[in-house]
Amino acid sequence: MPFESINGINVYYESHGKGDEKGTILLLHHGFGCVKTWEEIYPGLVDEGYRVIMYDRRGYGRSEKGSDFMDFYVSDRFRPEGVEEMAVLMDFFDIDRFHVIGQCEGGVVGVDYAEKFPDQIQTMVIASTQFFSKMPMTEVNSKAFPKTFRDLEPELKTKLVEWHGEDASPFFDQFRQFGGSYGTDVFDLRPALSAVRCPALVLYPDRSSIFDVEQGVAMYRQLPRGELSVLPACGHNTYQYRPEDYVRIVLDFLERHEENDGGMTAEMVGMSCLAVKKPLGNPPVFR
Repeated sequence: MPFESINGINVYYESHGKGDEKGTILLLHHGFGCVKTWEEIYPGLVDEGYRVIMYDRRGYGRSEKGSDFMDFYVSDRFRPEGVEEMAVLMDFFDIDRFHVIGQCEGGVVGVDYAEKFPDQIQTMVIASTQFFSKMPMTEVNSKAFPKTFRDLEPELKTKLVEWHGEDASPFFDQFRQFGGSYGTDVFDLRPALSAVRCPALVLYPDRSSIFDVEQGVAMYRQLPRGELSVLPACGHNTYQYRPEDYVRIVLDFLERHEENDGGMTAEMVGMSCLAVKKPLGNPPVFR
């Protein structure tokens, strides 16, 4: 299996396709996930000519945890070292320009990376990612994840063990309390989001059990070059509920920005039926 050593930790990765036609897409999994999250997503992207790279972040899936992972998981090192991990991996592949798709907590990793390395990100898709919390994450998680691993439904336990092996139980029980990119206190992505200068699509479900759809709308309005797509009758795991729509929307987004060199497509805009065809402007930014 392919691994790359990053800061003494073996990180598992996969690379699919060549990217000779369209370029490279990096997939960033969510806070419970690993590369297996993307099983229904990456083939459609590869079929369209993209190279797709995905990896298990430190402590997830087949990547090593290191002896201090539980302390690391709740420390202020988690987010900056996640960016460093990603940078080392892309340097290993010798790729300096690429697209990013981040699912939930993976979206935070992508935004943090774009803030530090803005010239490397061509476009970004931020899916089901929390924008900010109004209460500490201990309270958010206690409401969202009331059950411990022991009390989970059998199929959920099986899924977590398939993804994370024998460490699934302590890993889940730690995550359901707090930690990771969403942290231990009130979470707020707004300071970093204004630094995302590339075209960015917010892909959000209309009925997530964790975050209200208004989070996605607010995020879209904050992005300098933001776009918004809301999936109807869709739960939090957009990639799992609506994989075909997920791929279709992403490919449409990438194609439009490839053809227009990052510009907005021409659309009918105006007052009701009295519309004219001209380029769309950027969304209003609310602060």
